[in-house]
Amino acid sequence: MEALALDDYSLLCIWTAIAIYAAAFVAYAFDLAARSSAGAAAVQERELVHAGGGGSAGAAAAASGSGAPKKPRNVMARIGTALTVLAFLFHVAALVMRGIAASRVPWANLYEFAMIGTALIVLVYLIVLTRIDLRYLGTFIIGLVVVLLGLAATNFYVEVVPLMDPLKSVWLVIHVFVASLATAFLALACSLSVLQLLQARRERRIVEQAEKTGPRFLSTLPTAERLEALAYRFAIIGFILWTFTLIAGAIWAQDAWGRYWGFDVKETWTFIIWVLYAGYIHARATRGWRGSPSAWLSIVGFAAVIFNFTIVNVFFKGLHAYSGLS
Repeated sequence: MEALALDDYSLLCIWTAIAIYAAAFVAYAFDLAARSSAGAAAVQERELVHAGGGGSAGAAAAASGSGAPKKPRNVMARIGTALTVLAFLFHVAALVMRGIAASRVPWANLYEFAMIGTALIVLVYLIVLTRIDLRYLGTFIIGLVVVLLGLAATNFYVEVVPLMDPLKSVWLVIHVFVASLATAFLALACSLSVLQLLQARRERRIVEQAEKTGPRFLSTLPTAERLEALAYRFAIIGFILWTFTLIAGAIWAQDAWGRYWGFDVKETWTFIIWVLYAGYIHARATRGWRGSPSAWLSIVGFAAVIFNFTIVNVFFKGLHAYSGLS
């Protein structure tokens, strides 16, 4: 009875976290709108300066300090980040209560995989924010978390059940945790690649046609080259972790089923994802494949990760069919 009560509280915390994440998503969306306004104002100011802001008037403005660029406050981004931290605390509380209710690590079925995977995406995002200001990714990252966690709570939820025999291994903790951590870094890389494509298109139009196209908030973001470099760094970390996931899975398969590799559907898709990101890293290292082609590989790679997590787990049968769904 006590375990069931804890699981109920865990589910309540998850829904609370989803609601707060949704509010954070809205705040980040307002931040992008504010960035659009700021970008438009900056463009208008530059055009006024070119039109007649020079001479003594320009000198006076410079002397008064009014001509100096103001550092954007990004109030809505800060609110979005604060809400994200609050939602993350509820998210962690839900994980802890689920684990206590189950008397094990809470990642033994698809619902629990979603809980830990989305929690790690948010954790990595918040940690990275302490070093690099990536709050412009908030809409993409938190939006993804809301969708995945909401999908899990509405469609993948199952009551606490004992572990299946093959899952009673220390490799459950190692393999699943590292795979989820890899997914977090690959999610950041994918979000940056999407923005890279948008920014590259905008920059190309400016050079070719002297035409400013695309969302205005892009003018407040780093260049496409900078976005690509950041995506590449996160993808490398994710790729290293995914490589360890593949190796740890093979070792666990030998321990559980007496063979390292059996072309089970989950094993095959894990390897396909590894190949896609290996191709992305190779393409990025080859100068002729930098830019949009490598960005598309990053996006396709993460789409394969999501496909592996959802479609493969739900609709494909195999030795890894631990979704918990009937």
